[in-house]
Amino acid sequence: MSNKFQQLYGVKPERITKGPGRVDLMGIHTDYNEGFVLPVALSFEVLAAGRLRDDRTIRAYSQNFDSMVEFSVDDIKHDDIATWSNYLRGMLVFLKEAGIELKGADIAIEGNVPVGASLSSSAAIEMAIGTLFQSLLGFEMSGPDLALIGQKAENRFVGVNSGIMDQFISRLGQKDHALFLDCRSLEYELLPLDTTDIKIVICDTMKRRGLVDSEYNIRRAQCEEAVKLLSEWLPGIKALRDVSMDEFMQYADRLPEAVKKRARHVISENERVLASREALKNGQVEELAKYMNEGHDSARDDYEVSCFELEAMVEVTRSAPGSLCGRLCGAGFGGATVSLVRADKIDDFMQRVSEGYEQKTGIKPNLYICTAEDGAGVVA
Repeated sequence: MSNKFQQLYGVKPERITKGPGRVDLMGIHTDYNEGFVLPVALSFEVLAAGRLRDDRTIRAYSQNFDSMVEFSVDDIKHDDIATWSNYLRGMLVFLKEAGIELKGADIAIEGNVPVGASLSSSAAIEMAIGTLFQSLLGFEMSGPDLALIGQKAENRFVGVNSGIMDQFISRLGQKDHALFLDCRSLEYELLPLDTTDIKIVICDTMKRRGLVDSEYNIRRAQCEEAVKLLSEWLPGIKALRDVSMDEFMQYADRLPEAVKKRARHVISENERVLASREALKNGQVEELAKYMNEGHDSARDDYEVSCFELEAMVEVTRSAPGSLCGRLCGAGFGGATVSLVRADKIDDFMQRVSEGYEQKTGIKPNLYICTAEDGAGVVA
């Protein structure tokens, strides 16, 4: 990275920072219902190298896209051509809105987070850039606040209506830990998950998520309708995270069928995330794996966000040697699955899954062995 920066700009960078990708182990579609999630930061990352300039100009190069952009920090506009740069631009817009006095900089970015595999390469870019400017300019900002800047950049500048989980774990993850996050209060807790003997394996179905935007909006509206209807009998609730399963079951039959199913998934998934938190506190990884399987089945049957390719991958991964579980990750409708796999069986697992999925679908998958890593920080 340093050599590439020097080739581009003729000097060495002052700082190199990283922002990791992430995978959600638990919490399928709970984040925008003000619920609970359990992600980990991964060994895939985006690196950002930078050096301050004496003027107000930003020059930024993407190694992955072999693309250079240039703009002023006083005139930051959305770029419809070099769209990768909008994550950088959005971070600068909302850092400035937060009162940070920006300066010009030369920047180079490269990453190995697989795009389209539900691992949040976007949050990795945002946190790498946020951490780079925090280091270069020397301003104080907490991890949660920087994550919120990243979410604003994604929601209000890039135009993707994401929750807070991706940026939060990318900034605040810790090696060999999962992160429990309350998406309402932003209270969080790091929980031990040693990935020495148990590996996290991401299995990309290669099915891209074409329906995710429209179907996501429908699911979100159905959850909001569930809250509106349930509030007639449960006054004071603001989101599905406020409803227990016992309370839900009292009134479930009064809800439209689709709304009932969506609510049942979210409410039960929140309970599974809380149970997973306790399992990890007690070192019970196999219990976590059980909840991961249950979460997938609920997402498939009640939230209806699976597809043929995901089901084929889940079936293969659950039966492969060393596997403790298999479930979709991210929003569903395609993308990837995540499994916890015993390290001593990892080679057999990889071979069985690759061959089995290709037999079922005719598609060769991409498989990634991952570990739980630290969140965004300075690496050089």
